[in-house]
Amino acid sequence: MAKQQALTTYTWQGKNQRGQTIKGETSARSVQEAKNLLRRRGISATKVRKLAKPLFGRGSEKLNAADISVITRQMATMLGAGVTLIQTIDMLAKGHSKAEARKVLSQIGDEVKAGNQLSTALRKHPKHFDDLYCDLVETGEQSGALETIYDRIAVYKEKAEALKSKIKKAMFYPIAVVVVAFIVTTVLLVFVVPQFEEIFSSFGAELPAFTQFVLAISKFVQDYGVFLFAGMGVAGFLFKQWYARSKDLRDRIDARLLKVPVIGEILKKAAIARFTRTLATTFAAGVPLIGALESAAGASGNAVYRDAILFIRKEVAGGIQMNTAMRSTSVFPDMVTQMIAIGEESGAVDEMLSKIATIYEAEVDDMVDGLTSLLEPMIMAVLGVVIGGLIVAMYLPIFQMGMVV
Repeated sequence: MAKQQALTTYTWQGKNQRGQTIKGETSARSVQEAKNLLRRRGISATKVRKLAKPLFGRGSEKLNAADISVITRQMATMLGAGVTLIQTIDMLAKGHSKAEARKVLSQIGDEVKAGNQLSTALRKHPKHFDDLYCDLVETGEQSGALETIYDRIAVYKEKAEALKSKIKKAMFYPIAVVVVAFIVTTVLLVFVVPQFEEIFSSFGAELPAFTQFVLAISKFVQDYGVFLFAGMGVAGFLFKQWYARSKDLRDRIDARLLKVPVIGEILKKAAIARFTRTLATTFAAGVPLIGALESAAGASGNAVYRDAILFIRKEVAGGIQMNTAMRSTSVFPDMVTQMIAIGEESGAVDEMLSKIATIYEAEVDDMVDGLTSLLEPMIMAVLGVVIGGLIVAMYLPIFQMGMVV
C-alpha cells in the first residue's frame, strides 16, 4: 500500500459566490486538492501557494496554553449558539492559524465522527488537555450540558491565563533589566576598560585601589570569561535537568519561594486564587468534592499548597468539614476559611469559592503593579551604582593627576 502524502498548509485568494475577494488558509495534499476543496465551498481560487515557513523555526506554530484557552472559548460560544459538536470542531480545525492546532483538532474531530466521546478523544492529547479539562468535559457529556460545562471551562482557562500573565509580568521586568545590565557591564569590562588600562600604563604612577580592583576584574573576565560563562551554562543546564527529574528539589524550591519578601506573598495569593477557582469550577460542574479537591491540588501551582489541599481531601473523606480541615493546615488566611464556612452552612460553596478567587486575583494584580513600581527605582539605583562605579574607577586616576598639576 502506497504511503499517503502528508497534509500541507496553503494560503489562497479568490472570489466567493457574491463576487467578493476573500483569502485564507487550507490544508491539503496538493495544490490541485486545495483548489478542489475551495471549489466545493463555492470559492473560485485565483492564487494558491504553499504557506512559507517562519524564518526562525516553527516556534510560533506550537500550540500553547493561551491557544487552548481561546479554542475553549470558541467552542463554548459555538455550542451555546446551537452549532453541533462535529461542526464546531471542523470549523475550528479549518480556521485556526497554527498547523499543530489544525492537526490536533482534526484528529479529535475524526475520533468524535467515529462515535467516540469528546472526552475520550481529548485524553489522547494529554500535552494540551490535562486530566482536569477532560474530567470536566466528561461530566458535561454525562449530564447532557456540554455547552454549559464548556462555558465554565472557558472562564476557568481565561482566569488561569490572566493570573499566569500577571505572575510573568512581575518576574519579567527585573530579570530583563538584570540581563541587560550584565551584558552592558561585560562589554565595558572586556572592551572599554582595557583601553583605559593602556592610557594608565603611561602615567608611571600608582593607580588608586578602586581602579586597580576594576582592572583586576577586567583582566579576569578577559582571561577566564569564556570558561566562566561556559561553566554557568553547563550549571544552568544540569540544574534544569535536576529540577525536571527531582520532585524533592521542586518541593523545596516552592517552599523557599514562599518565604521571599513580596514575591512570596504574590505566590501565596496566586496559589489560593488557583485553588479556589479550580475547586469552584469543578464543584459547580457536578464533580464530587473529593475528586474536585484532588484536581485543585494539582492546579494550585505550589507544593506547599498541593500537600495542604491533599491533606484537606483526606480529612473531608473522613467526614471533617472542609473549613475545619483548612484551618488545621495553617496555610489559608482566616478570611478564606470563614467564607468557606459560610458557604458550607448556606449550601453555596461554589459561589463563595468564586468570590474568594475573584478577590485574590484582584489582590495579585494590585501587588504585581505595586512590585513593578517598587522595583523600578531600586533597579535604576543598582544600575547607576554598577555602571557609575566603573566610570568613576576609570576617570579617578585622571582626576587625581589633574589635582596634582
